[in-house]
Amino acid sequence: MAERSSHTWHPSPPLAILLVALLGVACVPLPSATATPAPVRSPTPISYPPLTPSPTPRPSVIPTPTPLGHIPLPQPRMAGPLSLEETIAKRRSMRSYSPWEPSLAEIAQLLWAAQGITDKRTGFRAAPSAGALYPLEVYVVTRQAVYRYLANSHALARVKEGDVREALCTAGLSQEPIREAPLSIVITAVYERTRVKYGERAERYVLLEAGHAAQNILLQAVSLGLGGVPIGAFYDQEVQEAIGCPSHHRPLYIIPIGRPRTGSALISLSPSP
Repeated sequence: MAERSSHTWHPSPPLAILLVALLGVACVPLPSATATPAPVRSPTPISYPPLTPSPTPRPSVIPTPTPLGHIPLPQPRMAGPLSLEETIAKRRSMRSYSPWEPSLAEIAQLLWAAQGITDKRTGFRAAPSAGALYPLEVYVVTRQAVYRYLANSHALARVKEGDVREALCTAGLSQEPIREAPLSIVITAVYERTRVKYGERAERYVLLEAGHAAQNILLQAVSLGLGGVPIGAFYDQEVQEAIGCPSHHRPLYIIPIGRPRTGSALISLSPSP
């Protein structure tokens, strides 16, 4: 019989690793006692680009024509210095005006009162319209140019350059307020928009709607400290030629607007002393 060894058997390191692997335990090589540990490397710091603050947006300049030649208008105010009852009581037809240059905000307010959008969800406007068909097209005549009001975008579209007030006055039977006023609003109508639904009654509905819009303009003018007069006597075709509108935009009103001359101010509602 062979003589048994007196010393305890220890498996060599490779054999130990093999045994551990066979038992299903993750095998991790063990460094020898004499092995030099690998140096610990610090993680390379991540370099981020410097944060550049976004430039402060520059305020838009008004008027600023868009690529289509449109001029955005200031948003209308929803409260004024006078009550509705006061504007009704103070309204008078005013035919003589002092020197005055309308601001873009004043023009915007007058146009909004005529045909501005008052409900963005439905598209309803400031003046009632049969079937909400909105046949009216509104033009603005100033010393510088003629513009058309774009109700859906609350903007102006330049139609014609230059001062056409003299030509418009001639078309209006030479009525002096048209020549003198620094601003005139011309209300035209496209009858076909209403006729497709209401047939022969379209003409009546369109004329009624023009009256609604004209009264809104005149009351809004009073609220702004201005005055105007509605004019219906003119040659239609000559008005169209003067303002540069298409032939199917039929003129219904010319409304000169301005500030009252000294001594002809709008009536006061203050009680007499």
